[in-house]
Amino acid sequence: MAKIVKVEIYMVDLQPSVLRTDAIQSFESQQTPFVTITDSEGQKGTGYSYTIGKGGTAVMALLRDDLIPQLIGREAEEIGGIWRDLMFSIHALVVGPISSLALAAIDIALWDLRCIRAHQPLYRTLGGVKKSIPMYTTEGGWLHIETADLVADALDAQAKGYSGSKIKIGLPTIAQDRARLKAVRDAVGVDYEIMVDANQSFNLAEAKRRATILEEFNIAWFEEPMPADDIFQHTLLASGTSVPIAVGESMYSLSQFKDYLTVGGATIVQVDVARIGGITPWMKVAHLAEAFNVSVCPHFLMELHVSLVCAIPNAPWLEYIPQLEGLTKTGMKIQNGQAFPSEKPGIGIDWDVAAINTSKIDVHSSEVVA
Repeated sequence: MAKIVKVEIYMVDLQPSVLRTDAIQSFESQQTPFVTITDSEGQKGTGYSYTIGKGGTAVMALLRDDLIPQLIGREAEEIGGIWRDLMFSIHALVVGPISSLALAAIDIALWDLRCIRAHQPLYRTLGGVKKSIPMYTTEGGWLHIETADLVADALDAQAKGYSGSKIKIGLPTIAQDRARLKAVRDAVGVDYEIMVDANQSFNLAEAKRRATILEEFNIAWFEEPMPADDIFQHTLLASGTSVPIAVGESMYSLSQFKDYLTVGGATIVQVDVARIGGITPWMKVAHLAEAFNVSVCPHFLMELHVSLVCAIPNAPWLEYIPQLEGLTKTGMKIQNGQAFPSEKPGIGIDWDVAAINTSKIDVHSSEVVA
């Protein structure tokens, strides 16, 4: 094994290539903290996480002041032990997004380093269940997009072999949401999946009303209908509709997923590898969901999630939202609506080091002093 001798952190503020809006927010920027870990044999692993618009500097401060100094001298292969020790060192801040996002960047870097050292791609190291995964697209379904353009994007995705399209809902009236969904369903036919996402914008009464129209159009799932911390109301909704209820992108611990699954409040798990705290806890959530015979359809981060969903048996789809354009040399491989994990050692992201170096801000490093 090799000890950690240097850790560098930095951030890149990415601007989305298209306008992204939902019922509660506009995705104006993506603050992306990075962690690069070097071991005593000179091998390097890189991890990252993200925030939407704000909070990246808080993640960076937690990394710089409290977490990174603890890594120097640790055995890089002891990923589970490192994750747990770091988590308990900031126990008063757990559970929450800032702590999870900081832990994730470190954990992902350690897994990248492990796979590079082992000369294995991530999806094989974690289990190697399948070689590809069907995709559905969210990028053409944002709330501001006109109905005709929703239809055109869904038809284009269908022609390219995608399995489905996600449509954002939460317009002022139920009739407006219904008209958009009807137009897409009429265009794509009955065999193409349509998912919907309310981004936590409803109360229980309104979620029940909207679920009625979702049943009408055979919707694949109703995502984040209400605030994600309200397990009880999601359980009531799930018990009263045939539409699967999807939650997970706004949850930050294994225990939160356990509570949802135990009471039947979620029938689709959308665990986000950054917001759960990294690959180590992500895999625990995936295996927990498998024990409940529940599917995992992760949120965002497709460039990393492609390897994770191909490592487990209970993942039917991967979400298409490009995240890392401009920071990679080659994008994720997609053919006929299928995404393929990288076969190269590491987490499978072909970083453009030169492009990253020109965009770095808030750079800091810790290392062994000779």
